Amino acid sequence: MLEEVRQAALRVGSQRRLRAVLSTCRRLLSVRGEANSVAIARDLLAGYDALDEGTRRLFFGHLAADFNPDPKAVETAAKAYAAAPGAATLAPLVEAAEPPRQELLRRLNRLPGGTAHIVAMRRTLLAELRALPELAAVEADFLHLLSSWFNPGFLQLRRVDWNSPAQLLEQIIRHEAVHAIDGWDDLRRRLQPDRRCFAFFHPQLPDEPLIFVEVALLPEMPSAIAPLIAKSDKPAPPETFKVAAFYSISNCQPGLKGVNLGNFLIKRVARELSRELPQLKTFCTLSPMPGLARWLRAGAEVPGLSGSRAQRLQAARAALQAHAGADLALPDTAAGMKRLPAEAAAALQQLAAMYLAWATPTRAGDPVARFHLDNGARLERLNPLGDLSAKGLKQSHGMMVNYLYDLNRVERHHEQFVDGEVACSRPVAALL
Repeated sequence: MLEEVRQAALRVGSQRRLRAVLSTCRRLLSVRGEANSVAIARDLLAGYDALDEGTRRLFFGHLAADFNPDPKAVETAAKAYAAAPGAATLAPLVEAAEPPRQELLRRLNRLPGGTAHIVAMRRTLLAELRALPELAAVEADFLHLLSSWFNPGFLQLRRVDWNSPAQLLEQIIRHEAVHAIDGWDDLRRRLQPDRRCFAFFHPQLPDEPLIFVEVALLPEMPSAIAPLIAKSDKPAPPETFKVAAFYSISNCQPGLKGVNLGNFLIKRVARELSRELPQLKTFCTLSPMPGLARWLRAGAEVPGLSGSRAQRLQAARAALQAHAGADLALPDTAAGMKRLPAEAAAALQQLAAMYLAWATPTRAGDPVARFHLDNGARLERLNPLGDLSAKGLKQSHGMMVNYLYDLNRVERHHEQFVDGEVACSRPVAALL
């Protein structure tokens, strides 16, 4: 009985706090709120921070339902524009069609620390989106505004080295998402003179890296990840630097998911390294294929292939099935993959090329491939047994790939990808 009373009291308290937050939202959007927005925004964010998880879900629901454009005002403005297109009728239409919650977020952003709060709010919103698709319009508004506020023109590129503040180095260790950093000794090796780490920062979050990339300076294009992240390796001398290989890129702010940062980061870093080290002639990646094994298990299909391509894909699949069975079950150990028969290894490599070149432009494509190819890179080389870690074996049967960034051709390759074609080197094209 007492527990029921306690739970009822909690619900009443949560509802009261939610009503107060929504009332503060309306005050912030009022004429009075425009003149006193900083103080009211501070109250709003304090009230939001006091909400529990379930009540925040209700808050986002109210943003979706109660802070929409007025349909009648939009209809009136649209009819006026249709009758007399021009600046005088377009501006009222744009104003009428914009959801009031966008202006609410702008006024929150005026508060010192408001940007960080909004990024954190979107992180919470994204976690709710799958279960609550009715919040999609709210998410679209958050993404629209954050994409403007985190425009690359506002971002600051900084190099991270061993002399960077300890707080920043700890964040690099914590947020590394591709190849985990095993403590301080591992990080120290990744910041030696033949390695580079660069991060984007925003003036409103000066101590918070948004995204960072790790680069290895090498004499040739790498084919395996283990030598690049080995803690015991000695730094290579500068006169051997010919290739800059981007081997890891990690987002640090989940609330900025979908905001284009990484594509600009790689190009900015490439130009920065070109100025620092003019002897660098090749800019490439050593990248995972996180979707390859899943694609193979699902049947290695590519929707919409033409007749000849579909036949070649079927033949490659049959060649691998001859050794791996109908479910394409390959060994999950490094020793097993090394013992794979030559015919099966060749079929796996051919299927990987087809997956990257043909499936990437579709929804079934590899996310890392889509990122680099849409960014203007070229599919350069496949590297069997490139990542024999447990993660690499599980995701891609040990396969890795090099994407080449030719800074003079990235725009052409990007346009080619938008048109549904992947730029490939001759060796990769020979596998297709």
